[in-house]
Formats: sequence, C-alpha cells, structure tokens
Amino acid sequence: MHSIPKKKICIVTSSLGKGGAEKSSAVLSILLDNLGYEVHIISVLNLIDYDYKGTLLNLGALKSKDDSFFGKLNRFWIFFNYLRTQNFDFIIDSRSRPNIVKQLIINKILYANEKVIFVIHSFFLDTYIPSNRFVARYLYANAFKFVTVSEAIKSKLIYRYNFENVNIIHNAVNEDFSIPTIDHSIPADKFMLFFGRIDDAVKNLTLLIDSYQLSNLSNKKVKLVILGDGRDKMKLEQKVQEMSLGEHVLFFAYTKNPYPLVRKAMCTVLTSKYEGFPTMLIESLSLGTPVISVNCASGPSEIIIDKHNGLLVENNNPDVFAEAMNRFVYDEVLYTHCKNNAKESVQKFSMENISKDWKRIIESVIENN
Repeated sequence: MHSIPKKKICIVTSSLGKGGAEKSSAVLSILLDNLGYEVHIISVLNLIDYDYKGTLLNLGALKSKDDSFFGKLNRFWIFFNYLRTQNFDFIIDSRSRPNIVKQLIINKILYANEKVIFVIHSFFLDTYIPSNRFVARYLYANAFKFVTVSEAIKSKLIYRYNFENVNIIHNAVNEDFSIPTIDHSIPADKFMLFFGRIDDAVKNLTLLIDSYQLSNLSNKKVKLVILGDGRDKMKLEQKVQEMSLGEHVLFFAYTKNPYPLVRKAMCTVLTSKYEGFPTMLIESLSLGTPVISVNCASGPSEIIIDKHNGLLVENNNPDVFAEAMNRFVYDEVLYTHCKNNAKESVQKFSMENISKDWKRIIESVIENN
C-alpha cells in the first residue's frame, strides 16, 4: 500500500479552548495526525482545553507573562523564526482576522513565501477579510487556498471578492465522546439544551428564552438548560428571573465535556442570528440527540433535514420556535423519528469522510508545487 509522505503542517489558531472554531482546529490536528502528517499548532492565546495532537507552540503563555510592546515584538520574532526553521509544507490559518494592519504584517512578512490556506468559520466575513474588495484582494493575493466551512460562506466569499481558489470543507466531528467525567449534575426532569458561547449578539439567546416562555414546556415539566459562559450570561440570568422562569431555565457553567448532558437532553436548540457551521448540531446528532434550530445563515440547513433529524424553523420568530419546541413534546412519533435518524444523518461529517477532503487539498497543493 502506498504510504502518505510525512509532510509538515502548521495550524495557526486563536486558541484551543471554548469556541467552536477553536474546537475545529483541535479536531483538525487529530485528523491530520491520523492521516500521517507531522502536525504543529501555534496558539495565539493561552487557552488550551481541547484534546489535540502534534507539537504546540503556545504564544499565549508568553503573552500572559509579558504583553508589553517588547513582549509583542518578542512573540513576533519567535513566530517568524519558528516558521522559517521548521520549513512547513504549508500553513492552515484558522484564526479570525479583523485587524487589517496586523494581518498585513502577518501576510506580507510572516507568511511571505509560505503556502497558506486561510479558513473562514463565519458567515460574517468582516471578522476574517476586509469588506473593501481591493484591500482584500491585495492582502490575500498570495493565499494558496481559502477553505470555508459551509456552502453559504463559499458563495458569499466568491460573490463579494471574486476569489477563485475557494474550497468547502465542513467541520469534522470527533466521535470520541468517551470521557466519563461531568462537571454538573444532570437534571432529573426532561430538558432541552443549548451549549456554547453566551454572546447574545450572535447566539440570540434572548429569542430562545422568549420562545421557552411562549411554549408549553414549563407546564409539561420540560426545563431549558443553558450551558456555557460569556459576556451576556449575567444579563440573561437577570432576564430569566424577571420573567419568573428561574426554576425552569437553568444556567450551567462552561465545561469542556458537555456530552453527558447532550446525551441526556431531549434535544439541543440553536437560535443564532448567524453561524459558520455549528459544530454543536453535529455533535448532538452524533450522540443520538435530535435538534431544533433556526434557519440562520449559515450551516443549519446543511446539517438538518426538517422533520427527519430535527426541526428547522424560521429565524427571529419566537412564536414559531415555541411551536417547534411544543411539537417535540407533544408529537411523540415525530420526535422518535428524528431521534432514530440522528446518528446516521451526520455520518458524512465523520473524521473519516472529512479527512478525504483535507487529504485531497493537501496533496494537490504538494503535487502542484
């Protein structure tokens, strides 16, 4: 059997903790290591929660010790020398990149003469690429490839910037959910679950809480659990108290292992204003837990088959979302059908299948250069 050559790949990520994009970088390191590549990871922040494989250069640890001007110069120099001495076959940059000046320095100095694949995880492109088309095309003139995590992001990227070197690779889900520990007690009652970053401007948890109040779930003793941390957690907790829902809507702190709760949940719920490719939906379905999600841009419509593995509903409409919640409680036939189809529906996002897409791009890069 022809063996895969030991090529060197560097994943540059904001961190390896808490966020969905950061989790996908950790999973990507495992995926690439499994394919036989030598994997290195450069983390900008000192936040390492997720399991990963490869050699880690934690620039964030240096940032935590010294974030002065000279500390920044020192990290830049370490980053620069690391790329030059390691001679990577190419770099996968998975960070958000909103600062044009900073990215100009990175692209034109750090990444000069490097083969770089830029990953875009969000439909809100401004967090990754400047809105000005001419600035963007200059800044990314030497980009080897763009990889978007959804069809919707790919279409928007091509339409706005007319880039030609765009590929789509969905986020893979790591099927190893074997960690037995849990940081929280599991509610005895039935519950629906949101897990993720508590940022109301994006995740729109106000819509979720309003929908729960409009639904009949509390009368049926079905609770809502919101699992995670973020800047809006206190505000939302106060909202729940003001609505007299304190005994029905429970807030749990972030844990890197939410899967026992996901398994136990009646379903998981997503009410985001926009997404990239919401890994939480795939993880939930992989564990046999169906989902209810708004049809936001982008991702849910590429994961959910309505009334097959979950419910996909109109966005920004609490009445419609409340009705969907009620359906999973009252329509046992529909709920059981979605639950039975959950695991099989996301097999296409398995590590094995997504590995083929990454392997195809990596080997085409190597062959053509």
